[in-house]
Amino acid sequence: MQNALGGIANFLAQGESAPAGREGGMIQTLIMIGIAIVFFYFILWRPEKKRRKALEKQREAMKKGDRVTAMGIVGTISKIQENSVILRMVDGAKIEVLKAAITDVQPGTEEDMKKIEKEEAKA
Repeated sequence: MQNALGGIANFLAQGESAPAGREGGMIQTLIMIGIAIVFFYFILWRPEKKRRKALEKQREAMKKGDRVTAMGIVGTISKIQENSVILRMVDGAKIEVLKAAITDVQPGTEEDMKKIEKEEAKA
């Protein structure tokens, strides 16, 4: 009987010290969350921000005659508007795409510029 009471007393004594262990667990959890946030910042958010900034810079530097890719469509810039650009396709057709859809800008050659100017002069 006394053994049973002694076991219960030990159990209750351990139960009282359990909250102190939980506080240490909470601090450890907060540290792990902090490490995860830092990890995501350096691995995901920061490189993505740099990529977006570089792409925006390319879009702002576009000029007539540049070759661009927009959603898999490749064309030469014929006219730049406020929110969109007019692209001339290989067969001479023209389409309008949003600037935000442009994923790649390659500088045009002098020949491209002359072709576009000749076509505009004819039209």
